[in-house]
Amino acid sequence: MGLFDFVKDIGKKIFGKEDEAPAALKQHIEKNNPGVQNLQIDVKEGVATVKGEAASPAAREKVILMIGNALGIREVKADALTVAGQPAAAVAETEAEAVEYYIIEKGDTLSKIAKHFYGDADKYPLIFEANREVIEDPDLIFPGQKIRIPKQS
Repeated sequence: MGLFDFVKDIGKKIFGKEDEAPAALKQHIEKNNPGVQNLQIDVKEGVATVKGEAASPAAREKVILMIGNALGIREVKADALTVAGQPAAAVAETEAEAVEYYIIEKGDTLSKIAKHFYGDADKYPLIFEANREVIEDPDLIFPGQKIRIPKQS
């Protein structure tokens, strides 16, 4: 499952009816804005199409995750979500080199995930900081939620 695919029946309830989704998702993102301007969202049959300009590849990823981790979203199309004016295709390689994605499973904690990826449970703050807008409370993660795992240098 890549960055743009999500589990439609799992996630944070942000909107009720699909016609409410664009405004509710935009408000959700702007509440903890990871660095995006001119945000536009459209949702049809569980597929969210997002447009705008992200300040960095990380900001772009966070917007995609914030939308995709919403209950009722199964896919995010973000070809029109640019990074500092560059088309999405130009930043795809940078994203792949800097981060990988993980879908939280039942029984997971950020410490357990840090132990798995870094060999040290005490490095969970790295994961939390990389997902601050996606995970509002490090103790409140849920199965099916997709998060960023920054690669260690």
